[in-house]
Amino acid sequence: MTNKVLYSELRTPAMLIDLDRMEANIKEMSDLCKSADVKLRAHVKVTMCADIIKMQMTAGAYAVELGTIYGAEALAEVGINDILVAHPTPYIGDKAETLKRLLKRHGLKIYVVLDMVEQARTVSQIGQELGKKVPVILKIDVNTVINGFSRFGVLPDAALPVAKEFVKLPGIDFKGIYAHEMPLNTTAEGREKCALDACTIMVDLAKKLRTEGIPVEHLSVGGSPTIRAISKFMKEGKFREITEVHPGNFVIGDISYMHEGGNTREMCAGTVLVTVTSTPHPEKAIVDAGFKTFGDNYLIGEAKKPDYWWQGWPTFGEVQGRPDLRCGLLSAEVGSIYYMDPNKKLEMGERLEIVPNNITLVIAMHHEVYGVRKGKVEKVFKVTGHGRGI
Repeated sequence: MTNKVLYSELRTPAMLIDLDRMEANIKEMSDLCKSADVKLRAHVKVTMCADIIKMQMTAGAYAVELGTIYGAEALAEVGINDILVAHPTPYIGDKAETLKRLLKRHGLKIYVVLDMVEQARTVSQIGQELGKKVPVILKIDVNTVINGFSRFGVLPDAALPVAKEFVKLPGIDFKGIYAHEMPLNTTAEGREKCALDACTIMVDLAKKLRTEGIPVEHLSVGGSPTIRAISKFMKEGKFREITEVHPGNFVIGDISYMHEGGNTREMCAGTVLVTVTSTPHPEKAIVDAGFKTFGDNYLIGEAKKPDYWWQGWPTFGEVQGRPDLRCGLLSAEVGSIYYMDPNKKLEMGERLEIVPNNITLVIAMHHEVYGVRKGKVEKVFKVTGHGRGI
């Protein structure tokens, strides 16, 4: 979009990114890693916008990671050539065919993360079929040890026998271990303890594997809530065995990660631009965006906090510059904005910007995202691979 169109002229709902804030976030993330002398592999599932990813790489990220093999193919098609697929999965059916295409792609480095021998056997078969060794990384579940909850990964105490089986399989090049720690205690002290525990577990495990003759070339940790603590540790000379970190939401920020300590409210660069469409109700106004725009992240983990509920509904975001408004009940295509101060009402046609609970959901539901600077649209970012299940 040329001529820097005023974003007030955009049709709504629209996904906006404040370019000044995003660029500051990218710089801070890169500077943290440079100061710690650790490689930055940006987790890019948050935006899936090739142009934003290339901005991150220009600033210092040497490679990227994301969740799915389909996302990896979408990025490979636009010139991203070092990709790690972080979600463990069996590579069968269409996933197998997609991985084969990527392995045949000239100049592309592709790594897959696994947490089961059964998954590794599917990758082994692909490697043997192509006459190649597929780079494989073992995902370690540090979160169960630290917090008592987890999604993926083999427990650290069970990792050695799994790694031994991986190494035996033909068609696999075992590269190392990977963890993505998430703190339950989101205070500064809680985040630092989570980072310390994760780094300690992973470095100790790497030493154990190497003692058994298993090479560990790759050793990665580091989500958005813990990256500052990890950077501090490494600047102090600790955990130098870590080869790379992989923060993601840091680049844009949202309300969910604000609660987790991954970003401050001021760092949130993404907003949803909406228009007030109806105002007859004395307690609320209606805007033209609902679940199809915001997704359905209720932030249920915050439900015990006293300000979680309003008029019986959770919040789906924070209205920029209007603490007197509450983004409450959503339906498919509209949302309710409640008046917390009955003397400050909205008028039909007013436009609001709402920082969403989960920016990843919002971007995934848009074909394009508008980069805004000082009230004008400066850049239109295409959401790479939109509609391909990513």
